[in-house]
Order: sequence, then C-alpha cells, then structure tokens
Amino acid sequence: MQRGSDRLSRHHDDEMKHQLQGLLRSGHPTRAEEWHDPEPLADDDPELVVSGGRAPSDAFEALRLELARHLARTPFPAHRGDLLRVLRERHAPDPLTERVEELPGDRTYRSVQDVAKALHRPR
Repeated sequence: MQRGSDRLSRHHDDEMKHQLQGLLRSGHPTRAEEWHDPEPLADDDPELVVSGGRAPSDAFEALRLELARHLARTPFPAHRGDLLRVLRERHAPDPLTERVEELPGDRTYRSVQDVAKALHRPR
C-alpha cells in the first residue's frame, strides 16, 4: 500500500537503494565519476569542539562557535545562571557547561562574544 504523502514511487525508491548499496557495504564512495562524491573536509574548516591543542585563535573561534550554537536566541544581557540554564535545556556538552560554571556569578554578559572572551584562556 502506498501512502499519498510519498514523494517517490516504489520503483524510484528501489532504484535509489540499489545505487546506495555499494556505499553502504563498503563504507566509501563507489562511483566511477568523482564529481558525484561529496567534497572532503578542508584543512581550514573549524572544528566545533571545546578542547585544547590548537592555535589560540582557532581555539577561541571554536569555543565561540560552540557557544553560539547552543546559546542562539538567548536573551542578552545574561548572567552565569541564565547561561547555564539555557545550556542545560539545550543539552549542551558537559565540557562546555563546566567551563561556563567557572564564570564569575556577579558579572553580566552582553553577547556570546563576551562569554567567549571571558572563557578563553590561551594554553
């Protein structure tokens, strides 16, 4: 039985499964034309992790991007407690939440940039 909300016909769906079968079995692209394959990650793509081991500017940018991802649409200015509440509601990674817990509780932060500057400690 076919539902009315399907965009693809049963034949087209089977054809797509057949095309992907080699990729799913081998774990790497199996097409003869390379232009069909997705582009690999570039060396200068930012990593979205909160850990050390990179240049200070890269670490700051990664921290700022991770904060922005989880604090998007957060009303600023905000205090440490407000930031922690939002991070926990949005299931932010524990290392990020633990770093925000280290912020002073009496300070007000005007933006994600302010929070990143307060958290960033070059190693």
